[in-house]
Amino acid sequence: MMNILVPNLGSTSLKYQILEMPSEKVLARGRVERLTNYHEAIAKIASGSVAIDAVGLKAVHGGPRYCGTFIADEGVLAAMHQYLPVAPVHNAVYLAAIEAFQKALTGIPIVTAFEPEFHSTMPEHAWLYGVPHAWTEEGVRKYGFHGASHQFIAERTRELLGRDVKLVSCHLGGSSSMCAIEGGRSVDTTMGFSNQSGLENATRCGDLDPFAVLYMMERHGWSIAEVRAQLAQGGGLAGLSGVESGDVRDLEEAGNQGNRRAALALEVFVYQVKKTIGAYAAAMGGIEAIAFTGGIGENSSRLRTACCHGLEFLGVHLDAARNRTGAGDRFVSAADSPVQVLTIATNEELVVARRAYRILAGAAGTAR
Repeated sequence: MMNILVPNLGSTSLKYQILEMPSEKVLARGRVERLTNYHEAIAKIASGSVAIDAVGLKAVHGGPRYCGTFIADEGVLAAMHQYLPVAPVHNAVYLAAIEAFQKALTGIPIVTAFEPEFHSTMPEHAWLYGVPHAWTEEGVRKYGFHGASHQFIAERTRELLGRDVKLVSCHLGGSSSMCAIEGGRSVDTTMGFSNQSGLENATRCGDLDPFAVLYMMERHGWSIAEVRAQLAQGGGLAGLSGVESGDVRDLEEAGNQGNRRAALALEVFVYQVKKTIGAYAAAMGGIEAIAFTGGIGENSSRLRTACCHGLEFLGVHLDAARNRTGAGDRFVSAADSPVQVLTIATNEELVVARRAYRILAGAAGTAR
Protein backbone atom coordinates (compact mmCIF):
# COMPACT_ATOMS: atom_id res chain seq x y z
CA MET A 1 0.00 0.00 0.00
CA MET A 2 1.13 3.55 -0.70
CA ASN A 3 -0.43 6.86 0.37
CA ILE A 4 -0.08 9.41 -2.42
CA LEU A 5 -0.79 13.12 -1.90
CA VAL A 6 -2.23 14.67 -5.06
CA PRO A 7 -2.47 18.47 -4.93
CA ASN A 8 -4.44 20.53 -7.44
CA LEU A 9 -2.64 23.83 -7.57
CA GLY A 10 -4.02 27.26 -8.36
CA SER A 11 -2.36 30.64 -8.18
CA THR A 12 -4.13 31.43 -4.87
CA SER A 13 -5.55 28.07 -3.77
CA LEU A 14 -4.50 24.50 -3.11
CA LYS A 15 -6.92 21.56 -3.18
CA TYR A 16 -5.63 18.12 -2.34
CA GLN A 17 -6.49 14.48 -1.87
CA ILE A 18 -4.52 11.72 -0.20
CA LEU A 19 -5.30 8.39 -1.85
CA GLU A 20 -4.34 4.94 -0.67
CA MET A 21 -3.03 3.08 -3.70
CA PRO A 22 -3.74 0.77 -5.39
CA SER A 23 -7.10 0.54 -3.57
CA GLU A 24 -7.86 4.16 -4.64
CA LYS A 25 -9.45 4.86 -1.25
CA VAL A 26 -9.56 8.58 -0.41
CA LEU A 27 -7.98 8.96 3.05
CA ALA A 28 -8.15 12.74 3.28
CA ARG A 29 -9.05 15.79 1.24
CA GLY A 30 -8.94 19.51 1.84
CA ARG A 31 -8.60 22.98 0.42
CA VAL A 32 -6.48 26.00 1.31
CA GLU A 33 -7.86 29.33 0.06
CA ARG A 34 -6.21 32.73 -0.32
CA LEU A 35 -2.85 31.07 -0.48
CA THR A 36 0.17 33.36 -0.17
CA ASN A 37 2.85 30.84 0.79
CA TYR A 38 3.03 27.30 -0.60
CA HIS A 39 5.60 26.29 2.01
CA GLU A 40 3.26 27.05 4.92
CA ALA A 41 0.27 25.34 3.32
CA ILE A 42 2.23 22.21 2.41
CA ALA A 43 3.78 22.01 5.87
CA LYS A 44 0.26 21.91 7.36
CA ILE A 45 -0.77 19.06 5.04
CA ALA A 46 2.43 17.15 5.82
CA SER A 47 1.83 17.43 9.58
CA GLY A 48 -1.68 15.92 9.36
CA SER A 49 -2.80 12.57 10.72
CA VAL A 50 -2.37 10.65 7.44
CA ALA A 51 1.12 9.51 6.51
CA ILE A 52 2.33 10.56 3.06
CA ASP A 53 4.55 8.19 1.08
CA ALA A 54 4.71 10.13 -2.19
CA VAL A 55 3.43 13.21 -4.00
CA GLY A 56 1.81 13.10 -7.43
CA LEU A 57 1.67 16.39 -9.34
CA LYS A 58 -0.30 17.19 -12.50
CA ALA A 59 2.51 18.93 -14.37
CA VAL A 60 1.86 20.89 -17.56
CA HIS A 61 4.76 21.43 -19.99
CA GLY A 62 8.15 19.75 -20.19
CA GLY A 63 8.63 19.62 -23.95
CA PRO A 64 9.05 16.54 -26.17
CA ARG A 65 11.19 14.57 -23.73
CA TYR A 66 8.62 14.76 -20.96
CA CYS A 67 5.24 13.73 -22.37
CA GLY A 68 4.68 11.09 -19.70
CA THR A 69 5.05 10.53 -15.95
CA PHE A 70 8.43 10.94 -14.26
CA ILE A 71 9.98 11.23 -10.83
CA ALA A 72 10.90 14.90 -10.43
CA ASP A 73 14.66 15.17 -10.89
CA GLU A 74 17.04 17.80 -12.27
CA GLY A 75 16.12 16.93 -15.85
CA VAL A 76 12.40 17.40 -15.22
CA LEU A 77 12.95 20.72 -13.45
CA ALA A 78 15.27 21.96 -16.22
CA ALA A 79 12.67 21.12 -18.89
CA MET A 80 9.92 22.89 -16.93
CA HIS A 81 12.14 25.97 -16.67
CA GLN A 82 12.89 25.79 -20.40
CA TYR A 83 9.18 25.77 -21.28
CA LEU A 84 8.25 28.37 -18.68
CA PRO A 85 7.69 31.05 -21.40
CA VAL A 86 5.19 28.71 -23.11
CA ALA A 87 3.17 27.99 -19.94
CA PRO A 88 4.15 30.95 -17.76
CA VAL A 89 1.47 30.69 -15.08
CA HIS A 90 1.17 26.91 -14.84
CA ASN A 91 4.85 25.96 -14.92
CA ALA A 92 5.72 28.70 -12.43
CA VAL A 93 3.13 27.42 -9.96
CA TYR A 94 4.29 23.82 -10.23
CA LEU A 95 7.97 24.68 -9.98
CA ALA A 96 7.28 26.64 -6.78
CA ALA A 97 5.23 23.74 -5.42
CA ILE A 98 7.91 21.14 -6.17
CA GLU A 99 10.46 23.23 -4.28
CA ALA A 100 8.06 23.56 -1.34
CA PHE A 101 7.29 19.83 -1.26
CA GLN A 102 10.99 18.96 -1.40
CA LYS A 103 11.59 21.08 1.71
CA ALA A 104 8.48 20.03 3.63
CA LEU A 105 8.64 16.31 2.78
CA THR A 106 12.34 15.56 2.72
CA GLY A 107 13.17 12.25 1.09
CA ILE A 108 9.65 11.56 -0.17
CA PRO A 109 9.47 11.01 -3.96
CA ILE A 110 7.66 13.59 -6.07
CA VAL A 111 6.16 12.34 -9.32
CA THR A 112 5.25 14.68 -12.19
CA ALA A 113 2.40 13.49 -14.43
CA PHE A 114 2.63 15.69 -17.51
CA GLU A 115 -0.65 16.60 -19.20
CA PRO A 116 0.44 15.66 -22.77
CA GLU A 117 0.84 11.97 -21.80
CA PHE A 118 -2.66 10.96 -22.88
CA HIS A 119 -2.13 12.69 -26.23
CA SER A 120 1.10 10.82 -27.00
CA THR A 121 -1.02 8.38 -29.03
CA MET A 122 -1.93 11.03 -31.62
CA PRO A 123 -0.76 10.07 -35.12
CA GLU A 124 2.15 12.06 -36.49
CA HIS A 125 -0.03 13.84 -39.05
CA ALA A 126 -2.14 15.23 -36.19
CA TRP A 127 0.70 16.75 -34.17
CA LEU A 128 2.99 18.14 -36.85
CA TYR A 129 2.94 21.87 -37.70
CA GLY A 130 3.77 23.38 -41.08
CA VAL A 131 6.91 25.07 -39.77
CA PRO A 132 10.56 24.76 -40.85
CA HIS A 133 11.81 21.30 -39.95
CA ALA A 134 14.45 22.80 -37.66
CA TRP A 135 11.62 24.17 -35.50
CA THR A 136 10.09 20.71 -35.20
CA GLU A 137 13.46 19.31 -34.14
CA GLU A 138 13.53 21.91 -31.36
CA GLY A 139 10.19 20.74 -30.00
CA VAL A 140 7.67 22.94 -31.82
CA ARG A 141 4.69 20.61 -32.27
CA LYS A 142 1.21 19.95 -30.93
CA TYR A 143 1.36 18.49 -27.41
CA GLY A 144 -2.19 18.79 -26.10
CA PHE A 145 -3.14 19.39 -22.47
CA HIS A 146 -5.91 18.49 -19.99
CA GLY A 147 -4.69 14.95 -20.61
CA ALA A 148 -5.63 13.59 -17.18
CA SER A 149 -9.17 14.90 -17.57
CA HIS A 150 -9.65 13.53 -21.09
CA GLN A 151 -8.20 10.18 -19.99
CA PHE A 152 -10.64 9.97 -17.08
CA ILE A 153 -13.56 10.86 -19.38
CA ALA A 154 -12.52 8.13 -21.82
CA GLU A 155 -12.37 5.54 -19.04
CA ARG A 156 -15.61 6.66 -17.36
CA THR A 157 -17.48 6.70 -20.70
CA ARG A 158 -16.28 3.14 -21.32
CA GLU A 159 -17.75 2.15 -17.93
CA LEU A 160 -21.09 3.81 -18.65
CA LEU A 161 -21.46 2.46 -22.19
CA GLY A 162 -19.78 -0.89 -21.66
CA ARG A 163 -17.28 -0.44 -24.50
CA ASP A 164 -14.89 2.03 -26.13
CA VAL A 165 -16.62 4.34 -28.60
CA LYS A 166 -15.76 7.12 -31.00
CA LEU A 167 -15.95 9.87 -28.42
CA VAL A 168 -15.54 13.65 -28.34
CA SER A 169 -14.53 14.77 -24.86
CA CYS A 170 -15.40 18.42 -24.14
CA HIS A 171 -13.55 19.82 -21.11
CA LEU A 172 -15.18 23.23 -20.88
CA GLY A 173 -14.35 25.67 -18.10
CA GLY A 174 -12.10 28.63 -17.39
CA SER A 175 -9.61 26.60 -19.40
CA SER A 176 -11.19 24.59 -22.21
CA SER A 177 -10.10 21.90 -24.63
CA MET A 178 -11.60 19.08 -26.65
CA CYS A 179 -10.28 15.66 -27.58
CA ALA A 180 -11.13 13.07 -30.22
CA ILE A 181 -10.89 9.63 -28.59
CA GLU A 182 -11.04 6.38 -30.54
CA GLY A 183 -10.45 2.99 -28.96
CA GLY A 184 -9.80 4.75 -25.66
CA ARG A 185 -6.85 6.65 -27.16
CA SER A 186 -6.43 10.31 -28.04
CA VAL A 187 -6.24 10.85 -31.80
CA ASP A 188 -6.51 14.65 -31.84
CA THR A 189 -7.00 17.56 -29.46
CA THR A 190 -7.52 21.31 -29.65
CA MET A 191 -4.63 22.61 -27.54
CA GLY A 192 -1.31 22.59 -29.34
CA PHE A 193 2.22 23.79 -28.54
CA SER A 194 0.86 25.68 -25.55
CA ASN A 195 -2.30 25.74 -23.50
CA GLN A 196 -2.97 29.17 -25.00
CA SER A 197 -4.23 27.53 -28.17
CA GLY A 198 -7.42 25.86 -29.34
CA LEU A 199 -10.74 27.07 -27.96
CA GLU A 200 -11.04 30.52 -26.44
CA ASN A 201 -10.36 30.25 -22.71
CA ALA A 202 -11.49 32.68 -20.01
CA THR A 203 -8.59 35.11 -20.51
CA ARG A 204 -6.29 33.19 -22.89
CA CYS A 205 -6.58 33.86 -26.59
CA GLY A 206 -7.06 30.44 -28.18
CA ASP A 207 -6.10 29.84 -31.82
CA LEU A 208 -4.68 32.92 -33.54
CA ASP A 209 -2.85 33.64 -36.78
CA PRO A 210 0.76 34.30 -35.64
CA PHE A 211 1.11 37.07 -38.23
CA ALA A 212 -1.55 39.06 -36.36
CA VAL A 213 0.80 39.04 -33.36
CA LEU A 214 3.79 40.12 -35.47
CA TYR A 215 1.71 42.87 -37.09
CA MET A 216 0.64 44.34 -33.74
CA MET A 217 4.13 44.07 -32.26
CA GLU A 218 5.68 45.95 -35.19
CA ARG A 219 2.89 48.53 -35.32
CA HIS A 220 3.03 49.41 -31.61
CA GLY A 221 6.59 48.46 -30.68
CA TRP A 222 5.35 46.04 -28.04
CA SER A 223 7.79 43.73 -26.29
CA ILE A 224 7.39 39.96 -26.09
CA ALA A 225 6.45 40.29 -22.41
CA GLU A 226 3.75 42.88 -23.19
CA VAL A 227 2.17 40.71 -25.89
CA ARG A 228 2.35 37.58 -23.75
CA ALA A 229 0.52 39.38 -20.93
CA GLN A 230 -2.16 40.74 -23.26
CA LEU A 231 -2.90 37.38 -24.87
CA ALA A 232 -2.76 35.42 -21.60
CA GLN A 233 -4.61 37.84 -19.33
CA GLY A 234 -6.79 39.95 -21.60
CA GLY A 235 -7.62 37.62 -24.48
CA GLY A 236 -10.12 34.80 -24.90
CA LEU A 237 -13.66 35.33 -23.69
CA ALA A 238 -12.55 38.33 -21.62
CA GLY A 239 -11.12 40.05 -24.69
CA LEU A 240 -14.14 39.26 -26.81
CA SER A 241 -16.71 40.33 -24.24
CA GLY A 242 -15.09 43.13 -22.31
CA VAL A 243 -16.05 41.22 -19.14
CA GLU A 244 -12.77 41.11 -17.24
CA SER A 245 -13.18 37.66 -15.67
CA GLY A 246 -14.09 35.87 -18.89
CA ASP A 247 -16.24 33.61 -16.70
CA VAL A 248 -19.13 32.12 -18.68
CA ARG A 249 -21.52 32.73 -15.78
CA ASP A 250 -20.67 36.43 -15.87
CA LEU A 251 -20.99 36.47 -19.65
CA GLU A 252 -24.41 34.84 -19.53
CA GLU A 253 -25.59 37.39 -16.97
CA ALA A 254 -24.18 40.29 -18.99
CA GLY A 255 -25.72 38.91 -22.17
CA ASN A 256 -29.12 38.64 -20.48
CA GLN A 257 -28.80 42.33 -19.58
CA GLY A 258 -28.26 43.30 -23.20
CA ASN A 259 -24.46 43.28 -23.41
CA ARG A 260 -23.99 42.43 -27.09
CA ARG A 261 -20.25 41.76 -26.80
CA ALA A 262 -20.82 39.25 -23.99
CA ALA A 263 -23.51 37.47 -25.98
CA LEU A 264 -21.27 37.43 -29.05
CA ALA A 265 -18.37 35.96 -27.05
CA LEU A 266 -20.61 33.05 -26.08
CA GLU A 267 -21.66 32.62 -29.71
CA VAL A 268 -18.00 32.45 -30.76
CA PHE A 269 -17.26 29.86 -28.07
CA VAL A 270 -20.27 27.70 -28.93
CA TYR A 271 -19.42 27.90 -32.65
CA GLN A 272 -15.89 26.66 -32.04
CA VAL A 273 -17.12 23.74 -29.89
CA LYS A 274 -19.74 22.76 -32.46
CA LYS A 275 -17.31 23.05 -35.37
CA THR A 276 -14.75 20.92 -33.55
CA ILE A 277 -17.30 18.17 -32.85
CA GLY A 278 -17.96 18.00 -36.58
CA ALA A 279 -14.25 18.01 -37.40
CA TYR A 280 -13.55 15.19 -34.97
CA ALA A 281 -16.43 13.16 -36.38
CA ALA A 282 -14.66 13.46 -39.73
CA ALA A 283 -11.27 12.57 -38.22
CA MET A 284 -12.66 9.41 -36.61
CA GLY A 285 -14.97 8.41 -39.46
CA GLY A 286 -18.01 8.86 -37.26
CA ILE A 287 -19.06 9.74 -33.73
CA GLU A 288 -20.85 7.65 -31.11
CA ALA A 289 -20.71 9.79 -27.97
CA ILE A 290 -20.06 13.32 -26.72
CA ALA A 291 -19.08 13.87 -23.08
CA PHE A 292 -19.21 17.26 -21.38
CA THR A 293 -17.08 17.95 -18.30
CA GLY A 294 -15.45 20.87 -16.51
CA GLY A 295 -17.19 23.76 -14.76
CA ILE A 296 -19.12 24.81 -17.88
CA GLY A 297 -19.60 21.37 -19.40
CA GLU A 298 -21.05 19.85 -16.24
CA ASN A 299 -23.13 22.77 -15.00
CA SER A 300 -24.43 24.81 -17.92
CA SER A 301 -27.39 23.07 -19.56
CA ARG A 302 -27.76 26.19 -21.70
CA LEU A 303 -24.25 25.83 -23.17
CA ARG A 304 -24.72 22.10 -23.76
CA THR A 305 -27.93 22.82 -25.64
CA ALA A 306 -26.26 25.51 -27.75
CA CYS A 307 -23.23 23.33 -28.51
CA CYS A 308 -25.40 20.41 -29.69
CA HIS A 309 -27.97 22.48 -31.58
CA GLY A 310 -27.60 21.95 -35.31
CA LEU A 311 -25.74 18.64 -34.95
CA GLU A 312 -28.85 16.56 -35.51
CA PHE A 313 -27.47 15.58 -38.92
CA LEU A 314 -24.72 13.70 -37.04
CA GLY A 315 -27.27 11.92 -34.88
CA VAL A 316 -27.03 14.21 -31.84
CA HIS A 317 -30.39 14.65 -30.09
CA LEU A 318 -30.67 16.05 -26.57
CA ASP A 319 -33.52 15.33 -24.18
CA ALA A 320 -34.50 18.77 -22.87
CA ALA A 321 -35.68 17.53 -19.47
CA ARG A 322 -32.67 15.25 -18.91
CA ASN A 323 -30.32 18.03 -19.92
CA ARG A 324 -31.95 20.62 -17.68
CA THR A 325 -32.29 18.51 -14.52
CA GLY A 326 -30.42 15.81 -12.67
CA ALA A 327 -27.03 15.52 -11.05
CA GLY A 328 -23.93 13.38 -11.26
CA ASP A 329 -22.71 11.37 -14.22
CA ARG A 330 -25.67 10.86 -16.53
CA PHE A 331 -27.00 10.70 -20.06
CA VAL A 332 -28.63 13.88 -21.35
CA SER A 333 -29.39 12.65 -24.86
CA ALA A 334 -32.78 11.46 -26.04
CA ALA A 335 -33.51 7.75 -25.60
CA ASP A 336 -33.44 7.20 -29.36
CA SER A 337 -30.42 9.42 -30.08
CA PRO A 338 -27.85 7.59 -32.25
CA VAL A 339 -25.11 9.62 -30.51
CA GLN A 340 -25.03 9.37 -26.72
CA VAL A 341 -24.48 12.68 -24.90
CA LEU A 342 -23.24 12.56 -21.31
CA THR A 343 -22.20 14.87 -18.50
CA ILE A 344 -19.38 13.49 -16.37
CA ALA A 345 -17.55 14.92 -13.37
CA THR A 346 -13.86 14.59 -14.15
CA ASN A 347 -11.34 13.30 -11.60
CA GLU A 348 -7.84 14.34 -12.63
CA GLU A 349 -6.45 13.59 -9.17
CA LEU A 350 -7.33 9.90 -9.48
CA VAL A 351 -5.60 9.65 -12.86
CA VAL A 352 -2.48 11.35 -11.45
CA ALA A 353 -2.46 8.96 -8.45
CA ARG A 354 -2.71 5.97 -10.77
CA ARG A 355 0.14 7.21 -12.92
CA ALA A 356 2.32 8.01 -9.90
CA TYR A 357 1.69 4.60 -8.35
CA ARG A 358 2.53 2.88 -11.63
CA ILE A 359 5.90 4.66 -11.79
CA LEU A 360 6.77 4.16 -8.11
CA ALA A 361 5.65 0.53 -7.99
CA GLY A 362 7.71 -0.11 -11.12
CA ALA A 363 10.75 1.56 -9.56
CA ALA A 364 10.34 -0.49 -6.38
CA GLY A 365 10.10 -3.70 -8.41
CA THR A 366 13.26 -2.81 -10.32
CA ALA A 367 15.10 -2.03 -7.09
CA ARG A 368 14.25 -5.48 -5.72
